[in-house]
Amino acid sequence: MSDRFSVRDCVKVYNTADFYKLAESADYIRRKVHKEAQDIVTFVMDRNVTYTNICACKCRFCAFYRQKKSCDSFVLSNDEILDKIEGLVKIGGSQIMLQGGLNLSLKLDYYVNLLKIVKNKYPQITLHSFSPPEIDHIARGSGKSVDYVIKALQQAGLDSLPGGGGEILVDRIRTKISPNKINSRRWLQIMRAAHKIGMKTTATMMFGVGETIEERFVSMKKVRDLQDETGGFRAFIPWPFSPANTELSGYEQADGVSYLKTVACARLFFDNIKNIHSGWVTEGIKLGQLALAFGANDFGGILMEEKVVRATGIINETNVRQLYNIAANAGYKLFRRNTNYDKLEHIDANHPMITQEVRI
Repeated sequence: MSDRFSVRDCVKVYNTADFYKLAESADYIRRKVHKEAQDIVTFVMDRNVTYTNICACKCRFCAFYRQKKSCDSFVLSNDEILDKIEGLVKIGGSQIMLQGGLNLSLKLDYYVNLLKIVKNKYPQITLHSFSPPEIDHIARGSGKSVDYVIKALQQAGLDSLPGGGGEILVDRIRTKISPNKINSRRWLQIMRAAHKIGMKTTATMMFGVGETIEERFVSMKKVRDLQDETGGFRAFIPWPFSPANTELSGYEQADGVSYLKTVACARLFFDNIKNIHSGWVTEGIKLGQLALAFGANDFGGILMEEKVVRATGIINETNVRQLYNIAANAGYKLFRRNTNYDKLEHIDANHPMITQEVRI
């Protein structure tokens, strides 16, 4: 498509466009893409279950990982994991994200067994789990190919992959902030392998880690190019790096204007990905609300028990009532969705999740 936004176009718009005109343009595209849902914002009832914090990757931007010998390292038992999933099921949730460190003691059999146990007890739950670095770790630790591992996990109950580990898909940056993590080519290879067998995924981008504005959009272009090839990405999720308590604590966190401009440019750039998330975990609920005017159409999840960002000292929490309030105050209807972004129900002022105390 000759009229597509290029990396150069995005850099120019980011640096020179009037802030409010940029918002207007992104909102126009959002309304065009979501013709039947122009006044709707969605969310998913989900829970993060961190099955281990033991990680051999030792990313410089991570405040959560522990070494095996650390006194506060852990691997959850299957019963502990099931108890956490039960907590989500009790409030009507639909999605579990199993995520953990790259624990050298855990092989393919562990993951296959875990998925089978979860799906056997909770067949209605969607397992949106295991980022590309985890898939790579499982493959290398088990001596299997990525294709073999993804297929085995899918057969055991894995439904889709989150986009974790994407960070910036530029290896100049990756070698500085996470030298032991998979490179950009490997991340894309794993996503391609998942898409090839019909497994949908999301793509995330953690920015504000020393990249140039151009590199930020180069990273986006790699995702867009793969989407042209496979059509496997359901959503793009940009969020700013939280430096506190990490080895990169001297970095200055990207401010709200940078976040909103990045969201807006993502909406303009991704003509082949319908859903752009408005983050609240790192940005806070008010900035997440504002992002709805900059092209975002989805709040993501309620993220019960999110731990990785929390380890940096940023503690933002939300619930359905709060999501309803900020959507309504911004002029949007709130809908609960599933992992496939199908709308399940309208959350209005009289919904039990609003009128009753639903413990999240």
